[in-house]
Amino acid sequence: MSGQPNTRLADLFGLAGWSKGELARLVNRQAAAMGHPQLSTDTSRVRRWIDMGEIPRDPVPRVLAALFTERLGRVVTMEDLGLVRHGRAGKRPRDGSAQHPDGVPWAPERTAAVLTEFTGMDLMLNRRGLVGAGAALAAGSALSSAMHDWLHTDPILSADAPVVDQSLLHADSAGFDRYEAAPIGTEEVDELERSVEVFRAWDAARGGGLQRKAVVGQLNEVGGILAYRHPPHLQRRLWGVAANLAVLAGWMSHDVGLEPTAQKYFVIAAHAAREGGDRPRAGEALSRAARQKVHLGQPDEALDLMKLAQSGSGDAVLPRTRAMFHTIEAWAQASMGKGQAMRRTLGQAEDLFVSGRIDAETPSWMQTFKDEDLYGMQALAYRTLAEFDPGAAVHAQYYAEKALALRVDGRERSKIFDHLSMASACFIADDPEQADRYARLALMSMGSNSSRRTWDRLREMYRLTAEYASYPRISELREEIRQALPKPKGGRGGTAQA
Repeated sequence: MSGQPNTRLADLFGLAGWSKGELARLVNRQAAAMGHPQLSTDTSRVRRWIDMGEIPRDPVPRVLAALFTERLGRVVTMEDLGLVRHGRAGKRPRDGSAQHPDGVPWAPERTAAVLTEFTGMDLMLNRRGLVGAGAALAAGSALSSAMHDWLHTDPILSADAPVVDQSLLHADSAGFDRYEAAPIGTEEVDELERSVEVFRAWDAARGGGLQRKAVVGQLNEVGGILAYRHPPHLQRRLWGVAANLAVLAGWMSHDVGLEPTAQKYFVIAAHAAREGGDRPRAGEALSRAARQKVHLGQPDEALDLMKLAQSGSGDAVLPRTRAMFHTIEAWAQASMGKGQAMRRTLGQAEDLFVSGRIDAETPSWMQTFKDEDLYGMQALAYRTLAEFDPGAAVHAQYYAEKALALRVDGRERSKIFDHLSMASACFIADDPEQADRYARLALMSMGSNSSRRTWDRLREMYRLTAEYASYPRISELREEIRQALPKPKGGRGGTAQA
């Protein structure tokens, strides 16, 4: 017992709206359902957890995590509740906040357990049909400050990590029918790595909505496998699989609008990559969080995260990876109307990308950043800047056309984004006829794509059609867009306006 209030638990308890007595009764009922009928919690014990920082014994933290997850409709872990027995329980991390009680970075030996617990809770939300998007995102500055020192130290590989109580890592966090993983060998790791490629290709082609649950389930299984001690070369590969799956789970969550869940997966991916000694991969995971921030209209926070991603990636980062980082930074600068800085950053990206062509061994997670992806990001940056400087629209058209000419590998979502960048740039450049053509090409493909982000971009383009609403073709286009847009279910999004 720390004697200090558990501020994390107190904050979430306030959000849940329970009384202490009600929570005590729920704990007893849930514990019995999870196979612990002997548990007897009362109001005074709940008060000690919240006001005195007492950490209850297992299974109570797992029970509480399950209860808060279901109540709040988003993943809540034992770490979020301040109920993990390491450090000073209940204290917020430096630069933390009531809205972001993630406690990052956590101890190295906790990564597999946090990964398994979080995915288990996420799967529980899927099974029960809950929304899972009700928390606030961490500010970029708070997240980058919390992870800065951790990311810049040498990684502690699992082979060198201290031996810990394996029961801590095998905790059945959600309390539901979790399959118990076992140690595996080289062939099984080969299969897991191939599964990542299959999921990655599906996501690029169809969006994240249809396969997100499968990716989260696979990641949950890998978390269980990582609880066992494997030979160092296999353990590193397993951490790489975990990092790749966590990035995919985060990207798919972002794709369907589960923004806080997505951010947590990006942080988990950074942890997993660093556990495997792959700092460039950890930096790339954080760059995904930065792209998420730009999409959500928070470019200043995206720039905070990109500084961390670039500096924390270490000296081993390849030129092409650095080029990709610069395109994200440029998009954030464009979102702030900083045209000169954006152009300078895109110039650096081009130089690095060209120099990176001689790279002999490109990691799998960078093999999808090709010429067309560089052009697509340049088009997006210039299209974004055109909101402040209409003269940038012609450059957006130029790069979007170059990207579309190379889109032949089935990555339909990227092609939709390029069509929308082109259509928006054409509207800004006062070319509604061309804009109509590209807008319809995007609209034709969107029905078979489960990406909410494509609909968000379509809404941005729809706003630009208002000036041309008196044109018969554009009037028809506007009506088709209004009919096609998904009906709002709360949160971001909604019907087209203007």
